[in-house]
Amino acid sequence: MLNDGYEYHERLGPEADGLLLIEHLERRYSHSTAEEWRERIEAGRVMLDSHRARADERLRRGQTLVWRRPPWHEPDAPASFAILHEDEDLLAVAKPAGLPTLPGGGFLSTTLLNLVRTHAPNAAPLHRLGRFTSGVVLFARAPRARAKLTAEWVSRRVVKRYRALAGGQPEFDTLEVSTRIGPVPHIVLGTVHAASPAGKRASSRVTVIERREEGFLCDVHIVTGRPHQIRIHLASTGHPLVGEPLYAPGGRPPWGTRALPGDPGYLLHAAELTFRHPRTNREISIQCPPPVPLVPEASRPGGRRQTDPRLH
Repeated sequence: MLNDGYEYHERLGPEADGLLLIEHLERRYSHSTAEEWRERIEAGRVMLDSHRARADERLRRGQTLVWRRPPWHEPDAPASFAILHEDEDLLAVAKPAGLPTLPGGGFLSTTLLNLVRTHAPNAAPLHRLGRFTSGVVLFARAPRARAKLTAEWVSRRVVKRYRALAGGQPEFDTLEVSTRIGPVPHIVLGTVHAASPAGKRASSRVTVIERREEGFLCDVHIVTGRPHQIRIHLASTGHPLVGEPLYAPGGRPPWGTRALPGDPGYLLHAAELTFRHPRTNREISIQCPPPVPLVPEASRPGGRRQTDPRLH
């Protein structure tokens, strides 16, 4: 779809002081070449303190830089969500795989946040899922609820259960994984999060649900919430997710790979969130039925898909 474009605002810091505008843009936003930035400047799309900027203009800290990006076609993505729970404080929705939670990576309008706010304009996401991870996403609908639930997240009192399809035949039925996660080199992005002895602590508990020819179905409870934690932790045990595009056994990208964290292929689903309701203080559990490939074969009702919640 073609979106409405966007204005990017930046308050210049000391690192920009004295630089030419074209130098700053090329250094700060290296996704575009100097020639591309020069074309945007000449087209009047770059402003400095509300006046049309010049490429050879000297910058000063404290100035306001605005880039008026024209409308662009966003990548294809699902444009619906399902409501799992709703009250005056909370909104829990089911995010489909392929829909980003927040703007980024070429997405602006086609995001879960934008779609949810057409239903609840004051909704604020309390966490995010990777683009190709499906399942429960929780939103706060009032500042007090957001503050209380953010505190629950920070203190790790929110219980998070995921369902995944991993490769290989594990020797364990349950396993505690504590592989540290931190930045490692990546040829395209510079760094990505992966297994790293110098990284931050991370904790996951893996429980095998069903063993299959192509791998095994498992539930994963995570205590911490590091980026791509489940994908990294399962790969670190020697069992990357089936279809995993980035993380090899050991939990790191293969050297020289151009695969990205947002690439598709794997099956991962946020199946359940359990927490204290911010108003009543009662425990509440939000569950989201997994897609059919993540349902144990013995539990499938005659091979039919499970009934979807209310779609939007």
